[in-house]
Amino acid sequence: MIEGGFTGIDVERGHALRDGAWRAGAPAGVRRTRVVIAGGGVAGLAAARALRLAGIEDFVLLELEDMAGGNSRGGQVGGIACPLGAHYLPVPGDEAHEVQELLEELGMRRRVAGRWEYEERHLCHSPQERLFFQGTWQDGLLPVQGVGEATLTQYRRFSQRVEALRHTARFSIPVLRAQPAPLLLALDAVPFGVWLDREGFTDPHLRWYLDYSCRDDYGAGIAQVSAWAGIHYFASRHGFHAPGDDGAERDAVLTWPEGNGWLTRRLADPLGDRLKAGHAVVRIADTRSGVEVDAFDVATRSRVRWQAERCIVALPMFIAARVVENPPELLRHAAAHLGYAPWLVANVHLRAPLADRPGAAPSWDNVIYGTRGLGYVDARHQALDPTPGATVLSWYRPLGPSAYDGPDGRRRLLDRPWTAWRDDLLAELSLPHPDLAGLATRIEITRYGHAMAIPAPGLLGQLGQLGARERVAAGRLAFAHSDWSGYSIFEEAFTRGHLAAAGGAAA
Repeated sequence: MIEGGFTGIDVERGHALRDGAWRAGAPAGVRRTRVVIAGGGVAGLAAARALRLAGIEDFVLLELEDMAGGNSRGGQVGGIACPLGAHYLPVPGDEAHEVQELLEELGMRRRVAGRWEYEERHLCHSPQERLFFQGTWQDGLLPVQGVGEATLTQYRRFSQRVEALRHTARFSIPVLRAQPAPLLLALDAVPFGVWLDREGFTDPHLRWYLDYSCRDDYGAGIAQVSAWAGIHYFASRHGFHAPGDDGAERDAVLTWPEGNGWLTRRLADPLGDRLKAGHAVVRIADTRSGVEVDAFDVATRSRVRWQAERCIVALPMFIAARVVENPPELLRHAAAHLGYAPWLVANVHLRAPLADRPGAAPSWDNVIYGTRGLGYVDARHQALDPTPGATVLSWYRPLGPSAYDGPDGRRRLLDRPWTAWRDDLLAELSLPHPDLAGLATRIEITRYGHAMAIPAPGLLGQLGQLGARERVAAGRLAFAHSDWSGYSIFEEAFTRGHLAAAGGAAA
């Protein structure tokens, strides 16, 4: 029998915040600090680090959950570390220099003979990724085994198209460092699927891979995200490489058994009691005398008021728009136009290694073609001990609108029992691994009702993000969250949090 259940996120806390259950009554006490950071995801943690670097130690960080980190937290199942959300960080480019500086501070990056080198232990060990396609495992995630020449031709043509666009316009991570360009805004205005149709990219294998990529980064499919988002996925990094491309370079990836929880734990640990976990921000007001931030302490069931000189609002837009009194028009407008993808992460403890099918060797990232999930990563892939043993597989299931899921993904995420998700997982992963059910001992499921912003057509144009200011501020409030980039990745959240705390200094 497989044990299990839901873990990681207290859904009821979010609903209590949504329904206003914690807003009633007068505060039980008033406390003072120089800066309040509302929200303990990557942006909030980056803001806390930036304050400390600037010599500001008088601050508090208020976080709803019992652990900071947002979508980048880690946990354990059966004593084995595993991710509860984001599980990797691509080696950042030069425009994400705040992230590069963090990695240098953490000892993951150093200059050797005039070149930057990354610590090998933290780079994804080989083999990195494989695809279960037509009954066997193949290296890489782009379907290639047994496909026809017409498919390969479209792969090559799409690669050339991405490369041409990369040289025509600037695709930047973080996006706030891109210049406003008519081409980017034109791509932002149409769905990716529509753009692919116009360009004649009709091959089902290519479209499956592009849809997978969008669901992987944005939680929604090619019909729902903009063409800018679909192309940005490739053009902002190393491009798209068709089989046989000369000089094709696979993205270097930093990863850890607990995923990006390795990073957020190191950002949170130095904060000590300045990190107030289990504190739901219910009100933020910019008053004549300063900022007032009311938070509900889940442990004591009491409401506390913080008075500060300023507040860094590192909350998702839809929450910020509810708790900020008299929110600025920019926030109201942005929150009204932003949609979110629900997401599920299931960690499966196995008492012994799985038997494997022919083809490519077991990898860190393992994807099954044509399924609703995004495959699984193996938590022990980064282990230096080669001895076979128990492990944890982390299965990712986006529930945003796509060819696989309709508009009711959030409702299904919250209404279905954990056993229904267990059955979905077993059915999908048993395609390449028929012995999975017999080896699984426990499945722990983490649900994110609003996991990530969806870069829908027109969103970047609506937000005015391309070439926008380096931070969004109103009075004593500074807004910092990956939502302001229109999509959710570590580099976007970290950069915005850092700049909000640093006063939006120029890059």
